[in-house]
Amino acid sequence: MPGGHLTYEDRRKIAEGLVEGLTYAEIARRLGRPRSTIGREIARNGGPHGYRAARAQQATGRRAHRRPHSPLNTPATADISGRDPRAVQEFERKLAGAMSGIPPMAAKVMVCLFTSDSGDMTVVDLVERLRVSPASISKGIGWLEDVGLVKRERDNRRDRYSIDVDVWYRAWLVGIRSMTLWADTVQEGVDVLGVQTPAGSRLLMASRFFQVLSNDMNQAAEHYRQIFSGAGDVKD
Repeated sequence: MPGGHLTYEDRRKIAEGLVEGLTYAEIARRLGRPRSTIGREIARNGGPHGYRAARAQQATGRRAHRRPHSPLNTPATADISGRDPRAVQEFERKLAGAMSGIPPMAAKVMVCLFTSDSGDMTVVDLVERLRVSPASISKGIGWLEDVGLVKRERDNRRDRYSIDVDVWYRAWLVGIRSMTLWADTVQEGVDVLGVQTPAGSRLLMASRFFQVLSNDMNQAAEHYRQIFSGAGDVKD
């Protein structure tokens, strides 16, 4: 109600409004609050580019109880399933770091989606989870969409991003395309430098290596499809 304390859900809507590019007045109308309340809330909690709902909620609690506590050194929320949030975060960090060939932010977004129980998140959810800017999330999402590793669905006024159970199969296909590109590009070098020259000979061996590797990866992908497609786990 107008004049009452902002709830965590109110703060989530403020964060969503900022991501959507709404003005303070538009956000205030959406929440049924005075514009001044929204302005003060955003100003004291990071400003329009640094506002985070969970961080603002925690800061409000600290001010109310007058006890210092750094939200950047603790997990955002406790897991309702009893899992250790710190252990989950450490696993996610390791898994993202192991995803060679995928840009760091795209890897972090992909891991968040894969390890979430729902399998889907909004930009606001990802901002809260990773503690980065919406622009960083959008960049990571854009890369994943380009290679077909995430899907976008419209949920009311928000975009939700999700992954399929066959995401690793799709990631493998990205690797195959990379190997094929390497083979084709290196082969161009053979034509430019001449197959009879030492440099051309080295490039020819490299091109054959990538071609063989690409074929082997294709066979492995097809083997996976034959095993799991009967159960509907792999989709085109």
